[in-house]
Amino acid sequence: MQQITQPFSQILWQENLPLYTATLNLPFNQELAAGTLSKDAFSHYVIQDAHYLLAYGRALAICAAKAYDADEVILFSEAAKVAIVVERSLHDGFMQAFGISCEDFLNTPLTLACHHYTSYLIASAYADSYPVVLASLLPCFWIYAKVGQDIYDKSLPNNPYQAWIDTYAGEEFHEAVRKVIEVVDKVAARCDEDTLNKMRQAYAYAAKLEWLFWESAYHQTHWRSLDMIG
Repeated sequence: MQQITQPFSQILWQENLPLYTATLNLPFNQELAAGTLSKDAFSHYVIQDAHYLLAYGRALAICAAKAYDADEVILFSEAAKVAIVVERSLHDGFMQAFGISCEDFLNTPLTLACHHYTSYLIASAYADSYPVVLASLLPCFWIYAKVGQDIYDKSLPNNPYQAWIDTYAGEEFHEAVRKVIEVVDKVAARCDEDTLNKMRQAYAYAAKLEWLFWESAYHQTHWRSLDMIG
């Protein structure tokens, strides 16, 4: 078993710090904080985020089924529930506020980025060991919270997206993130070197997909029409 001299989560964070910085500096996040992000880009993001959260909830539920103890089963079961509750609240809140109808949502398929990210998380949840599943799910908790806090701290007055930005500052969410990080560190302390390397790969891959999700939203990237192929 590999001797870990610092919390494994901190190793993950430091190894992927340049990627976090790049995510923080994406035009989507900078313009969201400034209130200058286009309504179309934000609406695109909200629709894809709702699609994503349903899949993330499923992955969290599978993670709960693989958990090592009762407290972890409860933690990830509750997290799965929260993801679905937030997904539903998007329909009743931000989608209505920005003129996105139920039909708009239902008729908008997953983008390449959303499809790739959700497919990866679901595949990992089913196929990988519990430690590796944890690592694949961690970036959505941790990077989302850190980027969100930065946006909240930088948000300018009269920001048209302030209601959305305020959701980043909720202490309940940040407490959940801290608990997940604690679980990752506890589980990693019991893992052999091969498993730790797989965890590092899973975290890095999911962190890249976090970057891609925001980047895709800014450019409103969609699949090419099948009429354009061939």
